[in-house]
Amino acid sequence: MNQQTTSMSPENASGRLLNFHIFRYDPQQKGDKPRTEVYQLRETPGMTIFIALNQIRQQQDPSLQFDFVCRAGICGSCAMVINGLPTLACRTLTSKFKQGDITLMPLPGFELIGDLSVDTGKFMRELAERLKLWLHPHHHEIDVHSIEAPMAPEQAAALYELERCVECGVCVSACATKQMRETFVGAVGMMKIARFELDSRDGRTAEDFYHVIGNQDGVFGCMTLLGCQDNCPKDLPHMQQIAYLRRKMAATIL
Repeated sequence: MNQQTTSMSPENASGRLLNFHIFRYDPQQKGDKPRTEVYQLRETPGMTIFIALNQIRQQQDPSLQFDFVCRAGICGSCAMVINGLPTLACRTLTSKFKQGDITLMPLPGFELIGDLSVDTGKFMRELAERLKLWLHPHHHEIDVHSIEAPMAPEQAAALYELERCVECGVCVSACATKQMRETFVGAVGMMKIARFELDSRDGRTAEDFYHVIGNQDGVFGCMTLLGCQDNCPKDLPHMQQIAYLRRKMAATIL
């Protein structure tokens, strides 16, 4: 028998007691008002906020609304504000919060569906239509039988880096400029513009992009507070791309 094995108290064996302070409000329910409700849950090894929310909904309150799809940090659906910081619930361990008190709020800047669920899809769709976030080929007539033009591995790798955005909305909620000015396109919009500006298959010029983001609602409106980069769950180079676009736009008007 291993002489170094130590006994665990019943409390430690079952995990510490966590207190979840969760925002509740259903705008579709007549007479409902915003409030905070408290739920208690025993912590288990490796528990994430996502796992805890599922247990609360299954065991305590089936009316609790929140979103999830992949549970692996690649869909962006479970983004919410956790103890004051926007991030993904599936990638946030409860063990991170030493006091055991966890406050959950919906992402600001998006239409509220209910409780912790917001409509990021509507925002992203409108942003794509506004900024024309799709490939604009050099030739309007496309031959589907033609061989695709080759791309340098370095450029393909750079495009892949920018394509890692999961459209979770964290950068939008973490952006002070976006919260003050609704028309600001935000880091997610400029990241996607940078992706197409870099793509050699896109026929748009710097002047074309200038008419889209070369103003206070675009690259010249960013206050460089780093909220987008500091909170991005995919660690995307937001400020690097915004600075790159800012230089390109400035050179366009000189």
